[in-house]
Amino acid sequence: MIPWRAQPGPQLTAIQRDTVDELLYGGAVFGGKSDFLLGDFAQDVPREYGKHWHGILFRKNYPQLEDLIARSKEIYPPWFPGVNWSNQTKTWTWPNGATLKMRFMESDDDWMEYWGHAYTWIGWDEIALWSSMTPYLRMKARLRSAAANIPNKRIRASANPGGPGHHNVRAYWKIDEYPLGGHIFVPEDGSGMKRLFIKARLQDNKIGISNDPGYEARLEGAGSPTFVRAIKEGDWSVIEGAFFPEFGVRHVIAPLELPANWTRFRSMDWGSSKPFSVGWYAVSDGSLTQFPRGALIKYREWYGMKDGQPNMGLKLTAEQIRTGMKNVPGQKDIPGVLEREKGDTIAYGVIDPSAFAEDGGPSIASRMAPLVWKPGDNKRIPGWDQIRGRLVGEDGRPMLYFFSTCVHTIRTLPMLQHDSTKAEDVDTDSEDHAGDETRYACMSRPWISAGASKAQQPTDSYSKLFEEHDTSAWKTA
Repeated sequence: MIPWRAQPGPQLTAIQRDTVDELLYGGAVFGGKSDFLLGDFAQDVPREYGKHWHGILFRKNYPQLEDLIARSKEIYPPWFPGVNWSNQTKTWTWPNGATLKMRFMESDDDWMEYWGHAYTWIGWDEIALWSSMTPYLRMKARLRSAAANIPNKRIRASANPGGPGHHNVRAYWKIDEYPLGGHIFVPEDGSGMKRLFIKARLQDNKIGISNDPGYEARLEGAGSPTFVRAIKEGDWSVIEGAFFPEFGVRHVIAPLELPANWTRFRSMDWGSSKPFSVGWYAVSDGSLTQFPRGALIKYREWYGMKDGQPNMGLKLTAEQIRTGMKNVPGQKDIPGVLEREKGDTIAYGVIDPSAFAEDGGPSIASRMAPLVWKPGDNKRIPGWDQIRGRLVGEDGRPMLYFFSTCVHTIRTLPMLQHDSTKAEDVDTDSEDHAGDETRYACMSRPWISAGASKAQQPTDSYSKLFEEHDTSAWKTA
């Protein structure tokens, strides 16, 4: 007797797509996601692959892994007489030599423990619990089989909406574009690997609902209405726990020509293995009536992200960021800061203070000369409060706007989450680079509502500093 079979609907559809290289089965809670992963690997155990069918299944930490192991013990022994579980190695071994390792991976660097390994099946249970896609992407290189021709080697993942990796997962499987799933696509990363998202729905788990008919009703008390909607409906557009719930469509505007006499400046968050973010801002003088006087308009960004992979940097040098990459063998041309702001009169530039560190050589900031930088104000909580205050604005009018071409700021700012131990701060494991850069920009032009007392008005130290210098020479040719 087989103790488990895929239920008709999304779960069965996901099991049958064994020739798709990367598949995400995710959405509502109670959708049978863990069972799908265990069943997806096991369906190929009886095939001719035998000892060449090797899998590894990850969870984020050991307590979560224990639950997955317990479920596998309910399914596998009745299904496969003779299968052996080793508690010491946390591995299932079948009589024909097939194996499935059960592992947890807590940090971004834990993938290095599997350097040189080869697996024909890799699984990730609740992948949105990882804040970074680095472990997933590094383990893709372990999907291989030199000893036998196995045409349906594959990676499988499950997830609910929410968690620190919510946006990474949503972007990787293009859930924004295909919210209902079911669309197979090949990304432009050169791998040729097909990806597919299949939406798991609560109502499709008929066995679970039959065994626990009160579960759906109990979800109503699980948290905020936003959270309940996300986990019941599998709605990936919901951002539970967003640090900036004030952010919305009113802050995003179509590009337009801004007056040349408006003060313009740049802001930067340095990054190498993680993305850097450079933003260019104009300060409204009120002459365009749609923008209040003193509002900041971010009219350009340069986000150093590798090949569309969230939170992975380009690893450019300071000099390459300054001038760009030109005629480098094997690399596409990239215009640098100097070329991007050609024709702009830049009053000043702020960059995170770490760029001024001199660790045995010239600092990053000095290596970008003739670009002029000053250390950004890195006070985190006041900085986030400055962004929030500008997003709220006054009398229904924001004091911070973004051209729609600033796609990575628009993508990542609303995804920032609260730090689990310091609610007033952002989770630093998230993709916060554009947020940090925007924070430096706002702290260089502190704003407070007109109703505040004079004593509450912040000091705009950067404006005063640059009023004392002739900035005309800083205009790039």
